[in-house]
Amino acid sequence: MKSREAECIAEIKEAVKDNKVLCLVSGGVDSTVCAALMSKALKHDQVVAVHVDNGFMRKDESEKVEESLERLGLHLKVITAAQQFYNGTTSIPVNRKDPKSPKRVTKTLNMITNPEEKRKVIGDMFMRIADEVCMELNLKPEDTILAQGTLRPDLIESASKIASHNAEAIKTHHNDTELVRQLRDQGRVIEPLKDFHKDEVRVLGTDLGLPIDVVQRHPFPGPGLAIRVICAEEPYMGRDFAETNVILRILVDYARAASKPHALMGRIKGSTSEEEKDLLTAITVACDLSATLLPIKTVGVQGDCRTYSYVAALTCDGEPHWENLLTLAKIIPKICHNINRVVYVFGDPISHNINDVTPTFLTPGVLGTLRQADHLGRDVLLKSGYYNKISQMPVILVPLHFDRDPVKHEPSCQRSIVIRTFVTNDFMTGIPAEPGKHIKEEVIIDMVTAIQTVPGVSRVMYDLTAKPPGTTEWE
Repeated sequence: MKSREAECIAEIKEAVKDNKVLCLVSGGVDSTVCAALMSKALKHDQVVAVHVDNGFMRKDESEKVEESLERLGLHLKVITAAQQFYNGTTSIPVNRKDPKSPKRVTKTLNMITNPEEKRKVIGDMFMRIADEVCMELNLKPEDTILAQGTLRPDLIESASKIASHNAEAIKTHHNDTELVRQLRDQGRVIEPLKDFHKDEVRVLGTDLGLPIDVVQRHPFPGPGLAIRVICAEEPYMGRDFAETNVILRILVDYARAASKPHALMGRIKGSTSEEEKDLLTAITVACDLSATLLPIKTVGVQGDCRTYSYVAALTCDGEPHWENLLTLAKIIPKICHNINRVVYVFGDPISHNINDVTPTFLTPGVLGTLRQADHLGRDVLLKSGYYNKISQMPVILVPLHFDRDPVKHEPSCQRSIVIRTFVTNDFMTGIPAEPGKHIKEEVIIDMVTAIQTVPGVSRVMYDLTAKPPGTTEWE
């Protein structure tokens, strides 16, 4: 790794020369290692480190970022820009598949539900604020280079030509928007970690002398909590919703359903191997399961292509058998390609279908609910001693209010929380942490109990999905 460190430093010196470097630091591993490389490669007065509080940070996160970087001897300029981000817009092609098509202006970020548009607005707002910082510090934009901690997986998922000429965009990373690509073409961006994966960045950070608590921090996306809120103003229910719901219910009652004639049983049997049929039979004999399709969509990946579709929810009468649930979570998306994720819902079996959503946008109240749930869940994980055994743990807010009797016409006004534990070496593929194997089940239960104290939370769920078909983040 020492040779790669030397290569990075040589690349930085060659690209930057006597110019100034503006380094956007989120406080995550990637941007911190990038800043440390800049500091080692360049003169002290060449590096300007900036942290932008975009309003989507975790609880007390900006203060912790500033403290940790001061310990490294890096002076950090902190910019509070929540209102600028909430009200930010950008221009995007009318035809997503044709970047040269006419442009349209998006809604303000606090009114957008489309996750790709959210990411693009956030990425472009970072660039605009970077230009404002240049002006404030009397730095000439044409003589200032932007330093980013972009990794190879970021570029692959964004379908950047730097990483791949053939891949389809799975999701736009905030550090690979169209505006960033234009700056790259002008030679105004340096990304010394662009050929690195997360595990390699951690080793490099250790070699650079960064503290272990900084190097081992869980990844936190640049757009922050903004991409951990599933925004929606209406339910996602395509023509296939009802049929998929039926297939889902047949699957969780397979042992009994297999002996009864049903038009959809042939499709299920035709999509499964003999081994999978045997597993479905054994699981559904052993467990009293129920399932329902949720009217929301999340991003997933199959091959090099993005998928964007439903979430299946499982519940059981009694204690969950995690190995069986995780096996089901592998089989279900193979049969129903329009299901990206499978979750387990804690609590009593779901007795009513959910056919609507609680209107949800990036507003201070919504973000406050997620911020508190995230804080409580992470606090339990940190105190448990399992933090470094889990690669990442996104906590997601979804616009779903369970346990409403449709006869009573109760409005949907609460939201639910998803815990997404993730175990991986390189973040290109990975699995959910299995309770009782990768993490104590009591730790998960303690998280659920803590999160259920947050006002406005209907239910807590546990993501059972591997990558692929699901991505690490839900958006």
